[in-house]
Amino acid sequence: MRTDLCERLGIEFPIFAFTHCRDVVAAVSQAGGFGVLGAVGFTPEQLEIECKWIDEHIGDKPYGVDLVIPAKYEGQGELDPAKLEQQLKEMIPAQHREFADKLLADAGVPDVPPEEKRHQLFGWTEATATPQLDVALQHEKVTLIANALGTPPADIVKRVQQSGRLVAALCGKIHQAQRHQEAGVDIIIAQGTEGGGHTGEIGSVVLWPQIIDAVAPTPVLAAGGIGNGRQMAAALALGAQGVWTGSLWLTVEEAEAPPAQLDSYLHATSQDTVRSRSYTGKPCRMLRNEWTDAWEREDAPDPLGMPLQGMVTADAIQRVHKYANSSQKVAFNPIGQVVGQLNDVRSCREVIYELVEEYLESVERLGRMQPEV
Repeated sequence: MRTDLCERLGIEFPIFAFTHCRDVVAAVSQAGGFGVLGAVGFTPEQLEIECKWIDEHIGDKPYGVDLVIPAKYEGQGELDPAKLEQQLKEMIPAQHREFADKLLADAGVPDVPPEEKRHQLFGWTEATATPQLDVALQHEKVTLIANALGTPPADIVKRVQQSGRLVAALCGKIHQAQRHQEAGVDIIIAQGTEGGGHTGEIGSVVLWPQIIDAVAPTPVLAAGGIGNGRQMAAALALGAQGVWTGSLWLTVEEAEAPPAQLDSYLHATSQDTVRSRSYTGKPCRMLRNEWTDAWEREDAPDPLGMPLQGMVTADAIQRVHKYANSSQKVAFNPIGQVVGQLNDVRSCREVIYELVEEYLESVERLGRMQPEV
């Protein structure tokens, strides 16, 4: 199952694992896959700490860093980068903050102490993601930079490639993939609507081959709805050079999910997710709960665009994470429809090996269907 991307990145299996947990990054890469650290929740200083830890625990294996630079966002090109956070704050209507605060209060979610309050804006814009990129490029074992939303700016693509690294970008539509290719992106990640986090509306089995054909010979990773080796075999059979997985790593032993959040994932079905703009401002697949339902009510304000809605809900995300045991009915639990397959806790190594074994079994089963010559 080695593909050209395996050779280019020096990995054993074309299994890419997106995660916000450094332990998962290291464990996946050590098991032969390719761990990718989501940077959006980290300040540059925190990201440096995470990357340094990974460097010390990953051995001689490579890994990647995922940034969030939307193709379009509120205030793009109009605001002063030096005053960006303050100017964006002034654009947020009071009713949005009041609505979010009331939902948290009604759910009994405590506030966090003032000294623990975090900034509301991290890597949701080019101005704030660039310092994260600066950090990532200081680490030699980081061999891939991915952008989760939109085509990366031209100067960032050039900078990453000139450093000897590859650039990847996610998309959910054919024209988005073509823009990635025109911008010189090295790897295109085609994510179907089944995926967790920000997704489009097209199903994976329909989307993958269309994008693969549209951008050939640029390599494509298949994302959205991959939780076992059979699904991985389907992706490679459709022409993908590997799989990009995320939800799969939320329930592993190495993940940092609070017990209550983990329990929510383990007991959810594939029918329990919804695409909602209520937390980030863009359609994001997550577990449905009282929070997502509330933002759909007639009396609810319309979610703001990115990054404004994320600034509205930054406090909520911090509070529901800190008090996870009492906040699941309003918690932000991004995950894909594959959650219905995540019913137990395994190590990253076990997940990798089970993916590979089931993939091989699937290929062998198909081989036995061939007529004898």
